[in-house]
Amino acid sequence: MASKVLREPGEIAQLYRDQCRFPALCRADVGPVVTSRYGGQYCNIYTEWTQRDLERNESVKFCRQYIVFHDDTSVVYSGASGNCTEIKGELLSVDSPSGDMKAVLRESSIKAEDKQFLEIWHKNRKLKCLNLTTLNKHGKVYEDDQFGCMVWSHSETHLLYVAEKKRPKTESYFQGPETGSLTDEEETGAADKKEETVLGHQFEYYEDWGEALVNKSSPVLCVLDIEGSNITVLEGIPPNISPGQAFWAPGDTGLVFVGWWHEPFRLGLKYCANRRSSLFYVDLASGKCDQLSCDSSSVCSPRLSPDHCRIAYLESGVFGPHQQCSRLCVYDWYTQQTSVVVDVQTRAREDGFTGIYTSMLSPRCWSADSQRVLISCAQRCRKDLLVVDTSSHEVTSLTSQSQEGSWSLLNIHRDLMVISCSSPNQPPDLRVGFLPAKGSETQVSWVTLEETQTQDQISWNTVNLSPPAEQDNTLYPGLDFDAILLKPKEPTEGSKLPLIVMPHGGPHSVLVTEWILSTAVLCKMGFGVLLVNYRGSLGFGQDNISSLPGNIGAQDVRDVQFAVDTVLKLGDFDEQRIAVIGGSHGGFLACHLIGQYPERYKACVARNPVTNLASMLGSTDIPDWCMVEAGYEYNTDIQIEAATLEQMLNKSPIKHVSKVKAPVLLLLGEEDRRVPSKQGVEYYRALKALRVPVRLLWYPGNNHALSKVDAESDGFINAALWVIQHLSL
Repeated sequence: MASKVLREPGEIAQLYRDQCRFPALCRADVGPVVTSRYGGQYCNIYTEWTQRDLERNESVKFCRQYIVFHDDTSVVYSGASGNCTEIKGELLSVDSPSGDMKAVLRESSIKAEDKQFLEIWHKNRKLKCLNLTTLNKHGKVYEDDQFGCMVWSHSETHLLYVAEKKRPKTESYFQGPETGSLTDEEETGAADKKEETVLGHQFEYYEDWGEALVNKSSPVLCVLDIEGSNITVLEGIPPNISPGQAFWAPGDTGLVFVGWWHEPFRLGLKYCANRRSSLFYVDLASGKCDQLSCDSSSVCSPRLSPDHCRIAYLESGVFGPHQQCSRLCVYDWYTQQTSVVVDVQTRAREDGFTGIYTSMLSPRCWSADSQRVLISCAQRCRKDLLVVDTSSHEVTSLTSQSQEGSWSLLNIHRDLMVISCSSPNQPPDLRVGFLPAKGSETQVSWVTLEETQTQDQISWNTVNLSPPAEQDNTLYPGLDFDAILLKPKEPTEGSKLPLIVMPHGGPHSVLVTEWILSTAVLCKMGFGVLLVNYRGSLGFGQDNISSLPGNIGAQDVRDVQFAVDTVLKLGDFDEQRIAVIGGSHGGFLACHLIGQYPERYKACVARNPVTNLASMLGSTDIPDWCMVEAGYEYNTDIQIEAATLEQMLNKSPIKHVSKVKAPVLLLLGEEDRRVPSKQGVEYYRALKALRVPVRLLWYPGNNHALSKVDAESDGFINAALWVIQHLSL
């Protein structure tokens, strides 16, 4: 007997709409300490949230502030100070160190032309507003978290940001008057114009940094003198380096930044923490640029300690898997020495620590005494909050004893931590707590500033999986992995649930025990949902990651199938009603599963799937991914052999397409640079030729993530209806 599943489109849409009303935290700042007239001290917590607005078809951003009275070690009283306020047109904003001033980058459309403005606010008034587009010192300011930054100098007299390098004005060779028809005076004017304008270059190709960084090619560091309103574009940075993630050096003597080499050509950078890069310092007085870290690794997310003596940053290997286990390094500003505080962890330690898996530290991550660094990252399939003692190199978890889902650090300032906590059945909430003294890290007292409602209809648990001996990896033996299983809490008595299997993309990524809109809605509709972190996932040690390259299409596929077979033995699920949904490498796995196990799956939904590694190689922004995951080393001048392309084809889902029986729904983003849409179209045509039921949805203006509100919501509803139809529910 099959369980009852919500199947009416209107009811599904309403359920989706209801779940969209839970916002996500994206930022938190801790304001300066204020002493009240009665002697108590407090600070303001400024937060930013995002929420899908289906009526307006956009993701809206809003802010809310909270007040926290404390005694430097514990919270005495806390509460919201005012209601939410929507933020419009604001791309970046940052308070000055004292909290007296605020800088805002705003975009506004004037007469159908987008313009960027840089505003300086002081307490309750706007001091300055600079029209950056009209000033024409540089191109658009970067607002992304890969390169972008907006940082006040310690003296609060200057502001640092990153923008696109100004490009020369171009015109056609045929734009001006005909040659030989000009007077002497006109020829002189034309000569002046030629000095300002480059002819015949209007169609010049500019490399960019790929998916989600389109049109971002040559970033430059820019400094605004607040008093004089003068903008300086810094020189002295090597021409083969793209700078970003910058901040002011101690004493405001210069700027520290991450520089990515872009020779011989740029590769996709978003979600690729393996691009050759280094830490640099440019002196403002001399213009000299020095390299602070080695040039044979990848670095990111540098953070200056509160005492301005040390810089913490993350370091990974170059090329290889795009996401890896990172080192935590600390550079001493005065001794100019670098130490590795936490090294790569090949396997989990006895205390459960599996390594550092993140490419971005929180805006502030140091304890007040500049001795400890806080990091939130996956430890197996749960995101924990870790404290690293930079002297003893000891790593302690603040949250490992908690029964809740996953913890994300938003900020820490003067040891007051601001975090968000969520679970598969609980949307994100907002909490604060003080970092305890060394040795007492597990004794945090959390205070909730913004509660959320637990979704009681959803139950979940973690399933640990050890592959059978015949599926063990001989180079990396003894590895295990986890899956997260969601079920409706009270299914119809005696009925069996339909199951939706969801392997993650990457492949070096991880699904953690946190709130995910799509899985929550599917579970409330009546489906069981299985999220699989196959071997190769983050959070399980570097050996786990290293075991997958060369084995994609085999090890990862078998792991997902083993997880499915294990869960089916529980007896809660209908073996005749199993569907698979996945995006990117998860789509690669979905298409492999319906080809290698054609009798098991009755429906498939693939979002921007990799279907043919060989044909993807020349069109993606990450050709190294195709090589490395297929088991080959990558370098920029490599010559591809026919045998290599053959192996890529053999590891691809298209190899098994003739065995596919399950109806397939493809969701493709027109502007996908990561997995170009032709991958999905190639698979679509193959299925059409084989008379397999297939439908393709095409989303203009969407890239790899399919994250625009209309595409995301439409894709979900159509995926749910596709599964319902073909599982005969």
